[in-house]
Amino acid sequence: MSKTITFSSLPQNCAELKALPQAKLTDPFEVAALVVAVLCRYEQSVDDCIEMLNLLKGPQPLSNYDKQFLKDRLVGKYYVPRSYFAGTSPQNNYEPTKPYSVTVSENSHSHDQEGYVTLWITSSGADSQRSVKLRQKGDQWFLWENFLMPDIRKPAAEDPWA
Repeated sequence: MSKTITFSSLPQNCAELKALPQAKLTDPFEVAALVVAVLCRYEQSVDDCIEMLNLLKGPQPLSNYDKQFLKDRLVGKYYVPRSYFAGTSPQNNYEPTKPYSVTVSENSHSHDQEGYVTLWITSSGADSQRSVKLRQKGDQWFLWENFLMPDIRKPAAEDPWA
């Protein structure tokens, strides 16, 4: 099963994130899409991004290791989270079409571990899908592991061979 989640704009802070209909955190597909939307904020405000990720993580906030990992993966590569939105490509420097939409999919192994779900999202700059693992608490789903930030093809503007 796949679902396409659409945002008219990307959240800039926790108040805007909480105002989104997807912020109920009851649909794991929507939570996975929110992770993509929130990661896009890192470029303009690390603090806002971390605060929103902590909201998505629920009772277990980001560790210092997690924060350093984000920095290592995103600084200078702010295009990586944008690559998950529809309309992006290396040729258009990963500029998404608006409204922003993300397609999130499950596969036959998504529900292998009780209380967790692993969902998959396609980056327009990668050859294989990347995953987000969520953990259930009550009727809500929270970010457990994020595998969305490996390197992808450089945007044309940064690629001397393009």
